[in-house]
Amino acid sequence: MTKFRITPKGPFSLEAGTRFLEGFAPALYERSQAPGHLHLAFPVEGTWDTVGVCVRQTDKAVIGELFGDADRKTVRRQVARILSLDVDGSGFAAVGRRDPVVGRLQRSYPGLRPVLFSSPYEAAAWTIIGHRIRILQAAGIKQRIAEQLGEGVDVHRERLHAFPAPQRLASMLSFRGLFGRKVEQLHEVARAALEGRLDGDRLRSRPHEEALAELKSLPGIGDFSAELILVRGAGEADHFPHTEGRLQSAMSDAYGFDAIPPIEKLAEIAEKWRPYRSWVGVLFRTELEDQTHRISGPNE
Repeated sequence: MTKFRITPKGPFSLEAGTRFLEGFAPALYERSQAPGHLHLAFPVEGTWDTVGVCVRQTDKAVIGELFGDADRKTVRRQVARILSLDVDGSGFAAVGRRDPVVGRLQRSYPGLRPVLFSSPYEAAAWTIIGHRIRILQAAGIKQRIAEQLGEGVDVHRERLHAFPAPQRLASMLSFRGLFGRKVEQLHEVARAALEGRLDGDRLRSRPHEEALAELKSLPGIGDFSAELILVRGAGEADHFPHTEGRLQSAMSDAYGFDAIPPIEKLAEIAEKWRPYRSWVGVLFRTELEDQTHRISGPNE
């Protein structure tokens, strides 16, 4: 049995993250029958071997149990990114003290950090699958791709299906529900992943505009998709997206505007959130979804 340990810096609640996943349509996550356990399955970035992980939280640390044949340190690093534990969150509470609106959100969702796609590769594939269809419809297609093309792994007697590794996705000739050029575009995403162009550390190390421009060079990836890949795939903690309509709507309501103001005004407000602008955006969107349940609408 292979285990690893991650010590969060700053507040973190695995339970809050699990609840977030349950409401995150692309994950189609069903809570493990084992209380306090989060079960994940994913291809390991780089080698693309599929593994399963059982994650639980103790008073002082997050413990991961590895199921599969992969390097422990590499899996630990990827799990840390998925749970946003690779970011020092010790200064996050200070954002709420600077901005009372954020403080209220932090009290409503204590310990919540973004839970990400397993990799920028999976995030990029999601944006292609979900283009111009409803989010829940896209989530169903993504789940069927995982079940039919991805590898299965058992985690504490629970069978999980990971999204297929890029070399497997690249061999897909067609799939029910994927129309137009989506299969071809997914092949380009898979090729980019195999060539290292979607490596999470690499994307985060680059200036935002450079990373976004490179992502948009992929067929089918526009402004909204590129920002999603950077924030929800690579785990960039401090980016204010200019294309998220739901975030703009939530901010407009929270700050008392009669109508959604220009994006420049919202970006100015978000300056107070540095260096956690992405994290605050997730709090806003989580509250909006809890209030409206609009995630079943068209993808943005």
